Amino acid sequence: MFLKKVEGPRAVTLPDGTKMTRADLPPAATSRWVASRKAAVVRGVLYGLLPQTEALRRYGLSEEEFRSWIAAVADHGEEALKATRLKEYR
Repeated sequence: MFLKKVEGPRAVTLPDGTKMTRADLPPAATSRWVASRKAAVVRGVLYGLLPQTEALRRYGLSEEEFRSWIAAVADHGEEALKATRLKEYR
């Protein structure tokens, strides 16, 4: 079996005991950002699966946008990442 060489870990263990791998991250060509995809990227960065600079480059995100995702999760949980909840969680 062939494994592509990547920088950093291939998998991390989350606080709830589940494993998150690079396969759990959304594809690089993602253009429609739903809450679950945003949450996966935030979890990947926070738990060391990929560095923030790589996430910003890979997904074409601005630092401000990504920081707003992190703040929303920290303040209100993953529910705050839903586009329909923006006014509710500001």
